[in-house]
Amino acid sequence: MGVLIHLFVGLHVIGIAALLGGFLTQMKAMGKGTARFVPAMLHGALTMLVTGVALVGLNQAEGGTVNTVKIGVKLALLIVILGLVYVKRDDETVDKRLFGLVGLLTVANIFIAVLWT
Repeated sequence: MGVLIHLFVGLHVIGIAALLGGFLTQMKAMGKGTARFVPAMLHGALTMLVTGVALVGLNQAEGGTVNTVKIGVKLALLIVILGLVYVKRDDETVDKRLFGLVGLLTVANIFIAVLWT
């Protein structure tokens, strides 16, 4: 079971890398007001959602404890990110404040995962 959990953690990290990497590649365009949500951001957020749910289930199946408040906060942030990216995915440009909000929520989600013990 431990190997499976580590596999899903790796996939979860790949998802966050795709979401944050997609944001970072559009930072220059954000300054010009031409940023858009790239497909990597949507796929990364979906990967995070699926692997995160799987990780919670696997940890509970193994008998481990899960900090449900932390997971709930992370899930809420991810749903907002996913909703924004999904709705605006076909737009040629996205308002820089909205685009910046997705980046901020992504970074907040990372720091919650790392610092909230």
